[in-house]
Amino acid sequence: MASNDLDQHHLGLAAKPALLVVDMINGFTDPECPLGTDCPQVVAANCKLLSAFRQLGLPVFFTTVVYQDEQQACVFRSKVPALNVLQSGSHWVELDSRMGRLATEPLIEKQWASAFHRTDLHQQLQKCEVDSLVVTGLTTSGCVRASAVDGLQNNYRVVVAREAVGDRNPKAHEANLFDLNAKYADVQTVAEILPQLG
Repeated sequence: MASNDLDQHHLGLAAKPALLVVDMINGFTDPECPLGTDCPQVVAANCKLLSAFRQLGLPVFFTTVVYQDEQQACVFRSKVPALNVLQSGSHWVELDSRMGRLATEPLIEKQWASAFHRTDLHQQLQKCEVDSLVVTGLTTSGCVRASAVDGLQNNYRVVVAREAVGDRNPKAHEANLFDLNAKYADVQTVAEILPQLG
């Protein structure tokens, strides 16, 4: 039986990659939160990539989801009411302390799924002359997917780090990794990514 998959190429990273850590916040890494899940392997993989990018002096960007008022992303929040816990000043919007964010590493506050939508992420990446992205974080079927697709749409090569992303739904996780790899990004292991950083 013939395959219906599209012919596609693996691009990998270009000369000046950045690490985009999507929503590794307490609200998503702590199972006590309605949005959260226990994901120590995802945390560990992110820490490994963070260490490598920092040692090489490559740019690192973090995102969080923060709502300042009831009108922000009101349709999104109506669709997923659990998002309403992500209020400004809440413990849930803070980065997981295991990320060890440095003061020089920008934290992008967003209200929608994509790290690019209505933020200045693209402008900040351009200032750093970034040409490709390693995307990690939570969740694979939500904000990771949206950010990876928008990365492509802003003309960056995108690599999604397989072990450094996660989802509450394992089937959604695998389906979205398959789809991302087929059309929008390269899905690679941390071991495959690290040699490309040099």
